[in-house]
Formats: sequence, structure tokens, C-alpha cells
Amino acid sequence: MDTNPQNVLDYTNNNTIFMVWNIKSGIEVKETFKQLCALIINLNNSGNVRFPNSGASVVMGISLEAWIKLDLPLPLPKEFEVFEQITGSKHTAVSTRGDLHFHVRASENSYCIDTAAVISTLLQNIAVCVEEVHGFRYWDSRSILGFVDGTENPHGQERATFGIIGDEDPAYKGCSYLFVQQYLHNMSAWKSLPVSEQEKVIGRSKSDDIEMPAGVKPSNSHSALANVGDDLKIVRDNMPFGKVGTNEMGTYFIAYASSFITIKKMLNNMFIGVPVGNYDRILDFSTAKTGTLFFVPTFDMLDGFSD
Repeated sequence: MDTNPQNVLDYTNNNTIFMVWNIKSGIEVKETFKQLCALIINLNNSGNVRFPNSGASVVMGISLEAWIKLDLPLPLPKEFEVFEQITGSKHTAVSTRGDLHFHVRASENSYCIDTAAVISTLLQNIAVCVEEVHGFRYWDSRSILGFVDGTENPHGQERATFGIIGDEDPAYKGCSYLFVQQYLHNMSAWKSLPVSEQEKVIGRSKSDDIEMPAGVKPSNSHSALANVGDDLKIVRDNMPFGKVGTNEMGTYFIAYASSFITIKKMLNNMFIGVPVGNYDRILDFSTAKTGTLFFVPTFDMLDGFSD
């Protein structure tokens, strides 16, 4: 697939900064946006040259509202929409506004800090940063709940198949849908559960990350509901974050996908349940504070936007 996608298929790194910016109303922003597109290309090229072994990159996503506001190409990508809140019997996947999303990652945190700073300097006069989350690698890619995260991620050629749009939407081949949610965990309630009960919530063993066999795994476990089939996968790049002193620990859920329908099916399973009411039990310990869909253009598209 020679479509020059942004670095959506890169693997989770040691350090990450996620930022969401909302464009101010009533001011001209197109010239700054052109500069921003050129900057994203430059930052990635510079990261490859300066830190070739660090996995340094920054991925930019654009929301539907921002896409229209910036007068970007029509017709729209086939599954591009504003994420609608999903309300279950007990838990809600909220919908929150976000115009631009930046996913900065590298093995060196210094790259993340400097890259986020350069982007912020450019945007500060035309947009407001409404979310900044500093993620970190926790042990062997575990969530802060203590279980390995991302075990079901695709690898090899499947990673591109599930993470990047192909011939199903030719005008946007090489692009990706990007969905994010910020979850905060009730760590006191979680830690009060015996490990055996935690494993039932997740559907996998805690120490060695082995999936429970059919007939043993509870139907409301996270792995039973969040994985919607071998033909419907996403590229997850979740990261833990938080404040230890105030016990505000969470997971930044981030998914790149060739189809947003896959993500919606996963969220419906989790929040509404299969059958209805049999929701993902991890939600009893994890509250979604945000939820936004973005679209990730290719580098070639960004180059065109910068002209």
C-alpha cells in the first residue's frame, strides 16, 4: 500500500502526549492550518533523522466539524461523522467536542515535550487546548489496572488491513479513522477485588496474559465484549496516565481503524451489552470522560492542504 499514511501503524512507545485542540470561533484560521500541516510533515521528517531508533512521530487527526470549518475536500470519507453518545442501562460512552487531535510518541520524553510545545506555539492564537494527557509505558505494556493491554492487536499485513482505509473508499486510501476516549478508573474499588475476580472482569489471567477458555470466561468480561471478531479489528495504542498522589489514574483509549463501524460495534457491545443489559463489567470500574472521532489524512493530503 503505497499511499504515504501518517504513522498510525507504529507500535506503542515509552512516552506519549495526547492533545486535543478546539478552534476558536470568529477568526481566520486557514493560513495557520496550512502552516500546521507543513509543520506535522516537518516534525516527522526531523524525528526520523534526529532519532532514527526512537520511534519518534506525531499523528494529527481532524474532526468532522473542523473538516467542514477548514473547507477540506468533499465528498466526505464514507464513515466520517460526529460520534453520538451511547447510553446503556448503567454506563454511558459520552461524546465530547474536539477539533484537532495530536498523538506524539517517542522513546525519549524530550521529543514529546518539544514537539507538543512547537505545535502549541503555532496554535495558541487560533485554538484552545482542551485536553493534554501524558501517557507512559507501564511495565510490559500493561494498563494501570495491571493487565496486559493490546493483546488482540493485529500484526504484520493485518495491521495495515485493519488500521488503514483501502480500496473501499478510493479517495481516502491510506487514511484512517481515529477514535479516542479518556477513562478514569476507580482504583480503590478495583484493588479491593481479589485477583481471581479481576481476571473474571478482564477475561484473561493477570500474571501471564492467557485468555480464559470458552465456558469459563464470563460473557460480560472485557475480552468477551470488546473483541468483536477476527475479521473486525482495530489498531489500539492505549496508554496509562494519571496522578498518583490524588489517585486519579486512567487509560487513554486510542484506536486507528479502516472502518469506524468496527469501533461502534465494539462500543455498543461494551456499553449496551450482548444481550442488552449484559454490559462490559470493566465499566463498573472505568468511567469514560471523553469520546471523539477524528480522521487522519495521509502525508500527501497534508502536503496538499499546506499549499
